[in-house]
Amino acid sequence: MSDWDLDLRDAEAKMDEAFAAAGDVVLGVLDGTTDPEEWVRSVDYGNTLVLSIDGDLNELAAPFARDVKDMDGELIHFRGFLVVTPPGVSIDTDRLSDSGGDAEERIESGDPGENGGSGAVDDAGDETDDGEA
Repeated sequence: MSDWDLDLRDAEAKMDEAFAAAGDVVLGVLDGTTDPEEWVRSVDYGNTLVLSIDGDLNELAAPFARDVKDMDGELIHFRGFLVVTPPGVSIDTDRLSDSGGDAEERIESGDPGENGGSGAVDDAGDETDDGEA
């Protein structure tokens, strides 16, 4: 028998806590009051975020958008919401093409102001410059 004093119940509890929300859809408000690292951590755990935008999207998303993109997650602005998906979960916008107008905008860079405009790319792949990402 080993002299190790390893409490697996405690380790199991910590793992359950860390991964309890994995794969969930998390609804929230993007208003600058939540630490950006909390959004990144939630996406890293495998959650999809649907965030109601309360303020300037460019300013509110900038602190975490690059981190999400670097981990191969996706961000898209859709009708007043920011949808953020973890790696391996893609956002299918094929059914939006019949809706007319610019119903959605993908955030292609981590810095919403990076490409000289909003940093967003519309469904046709053209950069938009409407002040929103």
